[in-house]
Amino acid sequence: MTIGIDPVAFTLGSLEIRWYGIMMFLAVLAVILWVAREIRNGAKISPDDLLMMAVIGVIFGIVFARLFHVIDLWEYYSHHPSEIVGGAGLSAYGGILGATLAIWVYTKISKLNFGYIVDTVAPAIPLAQAIGRIGCTLNGCCYGVETSLPCGVIYTHPNSYAVLGVAVHPTQIYEIIFSLIVFAVLMFLRGRLNKNGSLFLIWLICYSSWRLGSDFLRDGTPFFFGLHQAQVIAIVVLLIAIPLLIIKLRSTKVEEA
Repeated sequence: MTIGIDPVAFTLGSLEIRWYGIMMFLAVLAVILWVAREIRNGAKISPDDLLMMAVIGVIFGIVFARLFHVIDLWEYYSHHPSEIVGGAGLSAYGGILGATLAIWVYTKISKLNFGYIVDTVAPAIPLAQAIGRIGCTLNGCCYGVETSLPCGVIYTHPNSYAVLGVAVHPTQIYEIIFSLIVFAVLMFLRGRLNKNGSLFLIWLICYSSWRLGSDFLRDGTPFFFGLHQAQVIAIVVLLIAIPLLIIKLRSTKVEEA
């Protein structure tokens, strides 16, 4: 398959508006609309809290996404410090962890139930990821290593971030499919688990497991012992999230007994 779409949707003077940015906006909007829908269906979250968490989640998500990206490519940015501040490169994990941290702090200050909040949001996250990865597919970023398999994609547009004229694994498309499957699983489980953070942990474990494995097919910079930064973070997250999920599920069974 050949992808020759211009990643730049349109320009405003000297400002380029890429499909990536448009899809990121739609991904964030999808999460907000999802929670707004849950509120209309009886979720115990006030519209004011939703607005505040959306604002700080987006801000901290972008800051952490950029920070993790810069750390990952520090060898480059250490020689180009003027490019550190910018939005050309973002880390998905940085965005996730930054937004989660911001919402956790807000819930502590506002005395809200963090587990309830993140479980309400959880199904929307893989849905938003699928939308975001459409942007990555069009942008040519986050592409895979070279492949001779029939599923390989070849980027041809000069504005693409991908290597041109070479068949690579469509890792962005793989993740779109994976995210939609996870969305379906979370929708199936959400009425079967107490809202104590378990559903969010299941999503986090699924995503971390995915990144740990899928990054072996993805182009990237070795970060630690030959692993990408996302794989190292995934291992750390799994070591924390799996025991937490076991504890929460066990405590739920004790309460039911």
